[in-house]
Amino acid sequence: MKEFAVVFEKTSNGWSAYAPDLPGLGVAAATIEETKQLLREGIELHIAGMREDGMPIPEPSAQVMRLAIPA
Repeated sequence: MKEFAVVFEKTSNGWSAYAPDLPGLGVAAATIEETKQLLREGIELHIAGMREDGMPIPEPSAQVMRLAIPA
């Protein structure tokens, strides 16, 4: 099992998300719950497609953190 970093972004009409270590994969939905589900399914399909094409599955390397900044 691998754990990929994912990024969720609020949009004007919902949410979008992507996994930096899996270029070309991005999803969008009206709610964050829908977006999480679509991203999970998308990652699974993306990796399955890479395997079918004989491509190596990248090792997770992206890191995500939050920085507290006085504003």
